[in-house]
Amino acid sequence: MTGRLPALEADSGFLETLLEEIGFGSAAAAVEALIWFVVGFVVVWLLGRVVVLPLINRAFDRRGLDEHARNPLLMLTKFGVFFVAVAVAFGAAGLENFLVSLAGVAAAGALAVGLALQNVISNFVAGIFIYADKPFRIGDWIEWDDGTYAGTVEDISLRVTRVRTFDNELLTVPNSQLTDNVLKNPVDGDKLRLKFVFGIGYGDDIQQATDIIVEEARDNPDIMDDPGPSVRLTELNDSDVGLQSRFWIENPSRADFVRIKGEYITDVKRRFDEEGIDIPYPVRTLEGGLALEESRTIGQPAE
Repeated sequence: MTGRLPALEADSGFLETLLEEIGFGSAAAAVEALIWFVVGFVVVWLLGRVVVLPLINRAFDRRGLDEHARNPLLMLTKFGVFFVAVAVAFGAAGLENFLVSLAGVAAAGALAVGLALQNVISNFVAGIFIYADKPFRIGDWIEWDDGTYAGTVEDISLRVTRVRTFDNELLTVPNSQLTDNVLKNPVDGDKLRLKFVFGIGYGDDIQQATDIIVEEARDNPDIMDDPGPSVRLTELNDSDVGLQSRFWIENPSRADFVRIKGEYITDVKRRFDEEGIDIPYPVRTLEGGLALEESRTIGQPAE
């Protein structure tokens, strides 16, 4: 029994002798190996459940992971504990050679499966990075693929992320698409800056329009006073002068973003109408003339 763990070697002879006396005879060695296998597995498994899993849970608490994010990682941890328990059990039973052979078969199988499931593994690894780096959380509004796709995160798993678009469509997105490309999370911070360009006529007073834009932002209770709103002349278009308004909102969400921006633009438009400031629309002027050539109709006179 030289293959057993050193701590168990001293008791191996006593246990085998005891089993032979009980009546196992030639099967005593096999029964002894089975006993040490069970003991090794149970000890390591209990240590994992009592010590390792609570430590992992405390680490998750420090990182602020929610329950949905914890579950897949806890499953991986339990699998790791199970694997270690099996390895220790084989060692305790003196079956290291069998364990090495089994590991070789498992490695070959893992290589074949890995080659066949490259995309799945890529998404799985990307899911781990999402859990670790936390570029977004459930409930966040995100945009990716240069703004082609946008929506609210409903579910994050180790392979895919499910996003509900603002048209109530559900997108199932492979995690690698969210980690390999630029992803925008407008609501990650505690405030969000919004911008909108108001176009006024060339004959309108720029300072008067600027004052109206700022006043309406300050009168809106959902727009922050610090940082305060600002206006810059940013565009000289064919038909209008563009004044870009910049303002901040607190605790942003998609619903707040749409509602606050819409109310603010409506208020500014109403004030422009009251003050006689025009919001022009594109005008096209056609120049030139029409030339009519003299023509003569030849026909038979009526009788």
